[in-house]
Amino acid sequence: AMLPIHIENERPSFAACTSFSEYMRRMVQYAQMDMSYTFAQMIYLCIAPRKVYQLTSYRKQTKNQWARDDPAFVVVLVSFLIVAALSYSIALEVSGTGILRVIFLFVGVHFVLHGVVIASCAWFVSNKYLRVQSFHGVEQRMEWMYAFDIHCNSFFPLFLVLYVVHYFLLPVLVKESLWAAILGNALYAVALCYYLFITSLGYSMLPFLERTEVFLYPMVPVCLLVLVLTVF
Repeated sequence: AMLPIHIENERPSFAACTSFSEYMRRMVQYAQMDMSYTFAQMIYLCIAPRKVYQLTSYRKQTKNQWARDDPAFVVVLVSFLIVAALSYSIALEVSGTGILRVIFLFVGVHFVLHGVVIASCAWFVSNKYLRVQSFHGVEQRMEWMYAFDIHCNSFFPLFLVLYVVHYFLLPVLVKESLWAAILGNALYAVALCYYLFITSLGYSMLPFLERTEVFLYPMVPVCLLVLVLTVF
């Protein structure tokens, strides 16, 4: 099965023309969001992530941009995080302003702040060090919004593992036992490594980037750290 083809009216590049205020305004205009396409992407990110990135070249050809201009994916993911924050607050008996702090932690820090930092670093490294040197034709640069798109794509499976699966395993994970530690650390290892895999895959789809396997290198310290924390 393939992802449904996402047909939209051609618009100028986000990086060049579409204002940030317009993108933010579309977040509250439900009618302009393609929810069925968004949920299809989320499913394929878990079972066949390459199919999601195969459409980036189609988007570039039709709309002259790599990044999404439909904020539906971000809106849905933030909604999921708010539900997760409320669920954890109930499970851990958090009340009052503490619930707002949990929501801010999940959405503002885990997703937005970390995403902005990671996307900015990856965007800089990609444009500075990974671009193919071309002496002919127009020089291509990656949009920052595409780097943030990759973070969003990578974050969704991580969300399922570290927020959803982790939540249902709380009765086991809160126990002070070796098996609880092994299981908890294994969840983090799987989630972070899959995050890095989808990140590397996203950058590898850009024809003007090379050596994108560098985004897989952090898997080694992640696995070593998890092993050390489990043993000691």
